[in-house]
Amino acid sequence: MPIAYLSITDEPKRCQQFVLSFSGKFIAMDVPKNLTWLEAETIRYARRIPRPFTPSELSSHLQITDQHARRILHKLVEHQLLFVASGRQLYRSYALRT
Repeated sequence: MPIAYLSITDEPKRCQQFVLSFSGKFIAMDVPKNLTWLEAETIRYARRIPRPFTPSELSSHLQITDQHARRILHKLVEHQLLFVASGRQLYRSYALRT
């Protein structure tokens, strides 16, 4: 997304609005209707961060226990919305399925 240096120095608020509207399109994408609000927020969280995340990160974001976060993540893996990014027997991180 090219933005001229003069535009940044002369109109910083307009450039900021442009960047926010551009990135907002990717963050605000709809989630499947059959998900609970915790599952939907997990999908939104996965879209916001460009890297795999751990159940601990998700539990602090949602303010739930680590065990509950793991249950949500396992359910989303079963629905094929997320995939296990690392770990074979003990899943360590998850990422959004594209």
